[in-house]
Amino acid sequence: MKRIFVFAFAFMACVATVLGQARKPTLMVVPSDVWCNQNGYVTTYDNQGSEVVVPDYKKAFQNNPDLLLVIGKINTLMADRGFPLKNLETVLRSIEQTTAQNNLISSSTSGAGLAESPLDRIRQVAQADIILQLTWTVNTSGPKSYVTYNLQGLDAYTNKQIAGAQGSGEPSMTADVPVLLEEAVLANMDNFTARLQTYFDDLFANGREVAVTIRVFDNGTGLNLDQDYDGYALSEIIDEWMYNNTVEHRFSKSGGSENYINYEQVRIPLYNTRGMAMDTEGFVRELRRYLLKDPYNIDSKVIPMGLGSATLILGEK
Repeated sequence: MKRIFVFAFAFMACVATVLGQARKPTLMVVPSDVWCNQNGYVTTYDNQGSEVVVPDYKKAFQNNPDLLLVIGKINTLMADRGFPLKNLETVLRSIEQTTAQNNLISSSTSGAGLAESPLDRIRQVAQADIILQLTWTVNTSGPKSYVTYNLQGLDAYTNKQIAGAQGSGEPSMTADVPVLLEEAVLANMDNFTARLQTYFDDLFANGREVAVTIRVFDNGTGLNLDQDYDGYALSEIIDEWMYNNTVEHRFSKSGGSENYINYEQVRIPLYNTRGMAMDTEGFVRELRRYLLKDPYNIDSKVIPMGLGSATLILGEK
C-alpha cells in the first residue's frame, strides 16, 4: 500500500511539473538595421512607387564572416536557457527556394495590389514570436579588444521593444568576436530572458495584439458593409464575430464606412483549438470561412501584411 502511495505521489508530482512548465516564445536573431546600414548591407524595394531601404541580410551573410558566428553564439546562449529558435539564414534560404519574396500580391481577377515588404515576408515565413535585434562594435584598448553591444527584444507582430540589454565586455587578448560578445552579454542575459518570458506569459494570458482590416472590392457587384442580413448590417455581423473570437472580447474599431473597417488592438489567442500557433493570417482566415457559409456566401481574399496585420478583401478571391 505504501509503495502504491509513493508511486501515485511521484506520478502526480511529474504531471504537475509538466503542466507547470510555461511555453517559451520562439526567437530569431537578426543584425540590427543600424549595423546593416553602417556596414553597407542594405537594399531597396519598390513599395507601390516609393523606394524603401531595408537591410540586405543575404549580402551581410555573404560578406561578413563574423555575422554567422555571432548569431550562432546568441542562438546557443538562448537555447541553453530553453528557448526555441528560428535561424535567419535558413529562413532566407527557404524564401529563395520557394520564390516567395514577392513585393506585390494581387487579386486574381481585378489586379488590385497590396505591398508586403521583404522584411515582412521574412517574419511571415519564420513565424518567430520575438525578434532579437543585435548591434555590436569591436573596440581596441592597446593590445586588447572588447565588444560594445545592444541587444533588443522586439515583438515580431507589433515591432514594440519588450526587453533590452546593453554594455561592454572587459578588454581581452582574444580577437575572436563571438567570444568577446559572449563575455559582454552574459552579465545581463538572465535578466533579459526573464523579461522576454514575462512578456510572452502576458500574451499567453491576454492574447496577442494585432490589426485587422476589412475592405470591399469595387467590382460592380454592389456588395458593401451596409448590406442587410436578417436586419443586421454586414459590418455588425463582423463586429459580433470579432467579439466572439477575440481573447476576453478585446478589440477596438478605429474607423469604418460601407467600404472598409479598421480594427486595432485585436487580441487573438496564441494557439488555436488544436494547439497550433495562431497568427493574424490564420485568425482572419477563420473569419473568411465564416462569411463563406450560408446565409452570407461571401467569397473573399486574405492578404497578410507581415505577422501583425492582415486584410480581408470581400467580394473577390
